[in-house]
Amino acid sequence: MTENTFPVYKVDAIVTFFRTEVLTGQEAKHFTKNDLAPSPKPDAVQRLYMRILQLLYRFKPECHYMVPFSENIQHPQLHEWPTAVMSVYLRMRQFLRMCYVYDFSLNDLLAPKVKRTVTILSGIMNYLHFRKQRLDMTMGHQERFREDMDKLQAYSRGTKEAQKKMDKLTTIPPEQQAEARELDSALSDLQTNTMHQYQEVNAINENIAEWKTEMAEKSQKLTQLKVDVATLKENIGKLKSQIVESPEEMKIQMEKMKENVKNIKLAIETADERLVGLQSDVQGVTQSEADIQLIFKLLQDLQSSMNKTQQHQEEAQALVCVYEAQQKELKNHGVEEGQLKRSLGMKMDKESKQHIRRQKKKEIKDQHIEDVLGQCDHVHQKREQIADQIQERDRETQHLRSQITNLRDTCSQETEKAQDLFDRLLAALDHFHKRIQNHVVEGNDDIVKMTANF
Repeated sequence: MTENTFPVYKVDAIVTFFRTEVLTGQEAKHFTKNDLAPSPKPDAVQRLYMRILQLLYRFKPECHYMVPFSENIQHPQLHEWPTAVMSVYLRMRQFLRMCYVYDFSLNDLLAPKVKRTVTILSGIMNYLHFRKQRLDMTMGHQERFREDMDKLQAYSRGTKEAQKKMDKLTTIPPEQQAEARELDSALSDLQTNTMHQYQEVNAINENIAEWKTEMAEKSQKLTQLKVDVATLKENIGKLKSQIVESPEEMKIQMEKMKENVKNIKLAIETADERLVGLQSDVQGVTQSEADIQLIFKLLQDLQSSMNKTQQHQEEAQALVCVYEAQQKELKNHGVEEGQLKRSLGMKMDKESKQHIRRQKKKEIKDQHIEDVLGQCDHVHQKREQIADQIQERDRETQHLRSQITNLRDTCSQETEKAQDLFDRLLAALDHFHKRIQNHVVEGNDDIVKMTANF
């Protein structure tokens, strides 16, 4: 007790703490500083220890007064007070080891001192502070564990619901399976047809591009021919002004002009033929464009259906992502649960070790209690022997008292008789004394007479 591992509090702090944390009702009101200082009251200290044991072990004060012996005991009312004191002493000795107080004795209950009582109560106060902190921590851990369990249950319900939705989205009902197969086959046919039509459209577009280039070239040539015709007409006008009226030259020029005109007409005819061919090609292209537009509408419808299916797939993927996230959270919670289980296992191991230590201590204490009970039994046997001797002595004293009363009666009777005899003797002696005095007086008178005669 010289070197404590806990602070020694003041008496006022101890009184306020135990009034607020341990005692209740009238006991808290009546518990004051005078119960501990300057001279602690044994009844108040014992009552306080009983309330501390009730707070820690749920051991009510009435249970301390129960006699723990199984056999019948003579005069059980004589054991009530020492039974309560011994019960409080044994349990406080067991408890105060956890408070690092190892030298608790019976004098701390029967004749407590101020310094010892303040030190013991300071150790108990320190342990109760530690107990309150640990209870708050365990309550916080329990609340967090409950919240995690609620989250885990909510996540498991969400995952189950998402799994059900995914099953509903992925599984096709039996009445729609035939239709789904037909739609799948039609969709595959449409995809193949659209691929062929895309290829044909690409080929037609390439042909149209080639034709457009050819038409551009032909139009350029046609414009060039028109320019040439215009230039020729200008040249003809110029030549007409410069014509020499020589018929031979005129004929030669006219023939040249006719040949040129024929060539131009042939070129125009060929251009017209090509133009008609190009117009027919353009009509075919417009018709093909109409067909392509129809195919494009069909493709748009197919694209909308594909978009819907894509949306369903995206929803399914989102649900899968949510499911994976919840699975990860579930794994995290499982890891946390494993950690909590490991910590719980470590705590259980510690508790089991502490339980084994407590069992060993309990066995030692039980052995000590058995020894004490054996000593108590031996004391009770001696007490019974002494009680028998006391009863015999009581009988003897009663017999002696009866003899004494009888003797007193006989003595009183004899004293009365002796008193009577004494009174009679006194009366006789007085009578004899009077007679002797008379005889002496008479003798003196006779002597005087005789002396007078002599």
